[in-house]
Amino acid sequence: MMPQIDFDERPFIAIWETTQACDLACVHCRACAQPSRSSEELTTIEAMRLIDEIAAMAVPVFVLTGGDPLKRPDIFEIVRHAAERKVRISLTPSATPLLTRDAIVQLKEAGLARLAVSLDGPTAEIHDAFRRVPGSFQWTMDAVRWAREIGLPVQINTTITRHNFHQIHDVIELLEKLDITLWSVFFLVPTGRGQDIGLLSAEEFEQVFAILHQTAQRALFDIKSTEAQHYRRYLLQRRTEARRQHSLPGERLPQLMPAMTADGIGRAPQGINDGKGFVFISHRGEVFPSGFLPLSGGNIRQESLAKIYRESPLFVALRDSANLQGKCGHCEFREVCGGSRARAYAVSGSPFAEEPCCVYQPKRRVEREESVVACD
Repeated sequence: MMPQIDFDERPFIAIWETTQACDLACVHCRACAQPSRSSEELTTIEAMRLIDEIAAMAVPVFVLTGGDPLKRPDIFEIVRHAAERKVRISLTPSATPLLTRDAIVQLKEAGLARLAVSLDGPTAEIHDAFRRVPGSFQWTMDAVRWAREIGLPVQINTTITRHNFHQIHDVIELLEKLDITLWSVFFLVPTGRGQDIGLLSAEEFEQVFAILHQTAQRALFDIKSTEAQHYRRYLLQRRTEARRQHSLPGERLPQLMPAMTADGIGRAPQGINDGKGFVFISHRGEVFPSGFLPLSGGNIRQESLAKIYRESPLFVALRDSANLQGKCGHCEFREVCGGSRARAYAVSGSPFAEEPCCVYQPKRRVEREESVVACD
């Protein structure tokens, strides 16, 4: 089990956008990535300093993302420095010709703990149309195989949108044939290029939740959601229902507390949210509550990451559930869920607005409305 974490003091997970350069042109890209690197990226020295801060804060999970981290020629040096500082590193490269077997071997030798690659469809036709580069599907499949051949744990990231909503079962069938550690399911936040993709409805979110829960009963890999905090509410409801029925035969109760995976990278604790146990550092050093919530709390070139995370008014406010508005503010699940602050901001313009893709009606809100009617 992972130790309890005080989200006011440190995040459970920190993600650094190493670069926005990428040779893919994904339809959902929050960063609107381009092929060329920016001159404003953190330098190698600044990257090392950031890793030292991550180590000092004892952040359990540190993810190198992009763009494509392999567009940085110093990426192996960066991974090696993190490993030397005992920071558990996960890296999310793009599936392009840069992702060779030799690159994966070098990453493992440098100390990489987990490789995370994206798979957004069960076939090359669906996946490549999403990534908008022919061959991306096969590069992903090759990368998974190469990583497992050398004993490097693999995570698969899948973004659920309308393009693959009806292929989820086929994606799962493919994943069950792969030797992976974790399936991370991303739920679209309409930002960047993703603004042009229609959101799933709240009812469709619930359908996906049901599929994830059913899959978790049999899958040999862990499943987590990203920007679908209300999946925790769904799991709690299922746990309550299972206990009420004295546990359904053959059903594994949903796990909500953090635990260690095989590669030593823990599952996220309950209650984690944008700015609350989660921090994102951009390629320019801007510190955001999430890569999908473009409100900056400061820049690590001017202040330490610890100071920004602990003291920035934005981060402090996001960690206070009393600031939640709409039905999220009334919800009895607000401490373990809280709704996606990034999606709330993208849809309403306020990071404290209610989750726009949740069907649940809080009991406290219903009771209050009923009492008002009774008084009338």
